[in-house]
Amino acid sequence: MGIDTSVIWAVIIYFSVFMYVLLDGFDLGIGMLFPFARDKRDRDTMMNTVAPVWDGNETWLVLGGEGLLAAFPVAYSIILSGLYLPLIFMLIGLVFRGVAFEFRFKARESGRHLWDKAFIGGSVTASFFQGVSLGAFLDGIAVSGRSYAGGPLDWIAPFPLLAGFGVMIAYTLLGSTWLIMKTEGDLHRRMVQVARPFALLMLGAIVVVSIWTPLRDPHVADRWFTFPNIVFLAPVPVLVLLFMAVLLRSLKRDPHRWPFVASLALIFLGYSGMAISIWPHIVPPAITIWEASSPPSSQGFALVGTLFILPIILMYTVWSYWVFRGKVKADAGYH
Repeated sequence: MGIDTSVIWAVIIYFSVFMYVLLDGFDLGIGMLFPFARDKRDRDTMMNTVAPVWDGNETWLVLGGEGLLAAFPVAYSIILSGLYLPLIFMLIGLVFRGVAFEFRFKARESGRHLWDKAFIGGSVTASFFQGVSLGAFLDGIAVSGRSYAGGPLDWIAPFPLLAGFGVMIAYTLLGSTWLIMKTEGDLHRRMVQVARPFALLMLGAIVVVSIWTPLRDPHVADRWFTFPNIVFLAPVPVLVLLFMAVLLRSLKRDPHRWPFVASLALIFLGYSGMAISIWPHIVPPAITIWEASSPPSSQGFALVGTLFILPIILMYTVWSYWVFRGKVKADAGYH
């Protein structure tokens, strides 16, 4: 029995995108939280919590995109053709966010507010269009043979737009709980106040998507609600309710790490639910990972290099977060 390289590559791509959502999510969330912090010192502290690690987080997005091109070129061409505009808008937002991040610390006091606005706008744009792209992907991409058959604006539909706002809520919750863990004093208390309503909004978004998706797609309904799948998959919604309760309960006490841990768990469970719903399709609802895959020899060749570099990226990520663990003081400098 041979090794199914298509399955291995699907797992690598899912994992890479998940790591990007997890790590860059709270970066983008911090940008969207800037309007809640008017004080310059608070905004400096917020940016300093991610200054040492934010650019490395986007490595996972590059790895996922390049893996899709190498292992599933048919899916790469269809997905990029269908989502060309929202992905371009997302990249423009990431550019504004990255440039504003660097230039804000070097700007004169009179012009710093412009970079603050660019940081907010870039974060909102990138987050919203990431969600729109995800929603349009899950909503189904029109395919004819092995080519995209839809129009350039097919992504403008209720479900993708809802997903855009849902991702903004999720990232803002991640950002607020990250700041709860990394800050102290007035900023810490303000983020606790911000996290509570966003936790409830997150719960509402999960409920709406969980109802909408199976009603919209009979295949998803069969996947989740037929026997014996309903028994095997029941832990997913149960764990969502459990970690939401942990999150809300921890915010009522003296919160530090637990709100962030619970938020990460909710993101993981939501992402896992998405993967369960669409598996084994890589271009829902028509093309599976095997139909979109490159030749096994090409996948195997690319896999050798990926399996070498993937542990290095993981070790670097873990090491960087370990080195810069702990609270960030208001007067901490940016280097």
